[in-house]
Amino acid sequence: MAGPSPQELRRVVEQFPTPPDSEQFDRADDLLDGVYSAMARSWYPELERRVDAYADGDVLRETVLEHVESVPSFRLSDGATPLCDRRDALRRAADALDEIAAVSAWYADLRAVLSDRPEELTRIERLLHDFGYALAHGLFLGASSPEQVVRRLRVAYRSVGVRIDETGSDAGCERTTFTCPYRNVAAGRYGARWVCHEKLDRVDDGYVTYLRERGIDYQRPRGCPDSEQCYSTVARNGPRQWWPRTSPAAVRENADP
Repeated sequence: MAGPSPQELRRVVEQFPTPPDSEQFDRADDLLDGVYSAMARSWYPELERRVDAYADGDVLRETVLEHVESVPSFRLSDGATPLCDRRDALRRAADALDEIAAVSAWYADLRAVLSDRPEELTRIERLLHDFGYALAHGLFLGASSPEQVVRRLRVAYRSVGVRIDETGSDAGCERTTFTCPYRNVAAGRYGARWVCHEKLDRVDDGYVTYLRERGIDYQRPRGCPDSEQCYSTVARNGPRQWWPRTSPAAVRENADP
């Protein structure tokens, strides 16, 4: 199975800082618009369910990662513009409750355990990444905006038989929804979309590396729950911040003097 061992993943997940039953929690959660309680009430139980399914071999790492990325969040910036009142609210919440900082550290560990580790990639996966990186030099030559990049990505998708189902743009983020023709290849042995996400997406990882170096944020394809479709997004790289991904310590470090 591609991805972390189920035991390692479950160990990290079980370290989730459970909200204490206290007035301090109530004050901190209120400052964060109820995001912490929403994580504990609905998001975390679903995370546990997906981790169990991953351990049983019923879902891929991508299914767990997709849920991890959908965590309830407290926005700290509008694009590159800091939201000073909300950043101050996070600082005050962290001063009131130690678990606020602990959740950020836990979330970073969770993302890390689900991320690809170069030393764990197979030789074929490394070759696919390097192929995607080399191909990106020609595919994206002269493309300097998300709109230009996504147009070329869609051409690349279609060239390998991918059906583009829907496109959209929102606040500079270009989204492409599509159906992968290889979603059921080896599904009986490895699970649906294994070829699409755990193998062919290594080529997309090469695109990610190339575009990141040029200030473009390409979020490679993700599987949509209960659907045969997948989606990817392209946007300008920027310091968009939100808790729990952004820790209170990082907000303090970047505070205006």
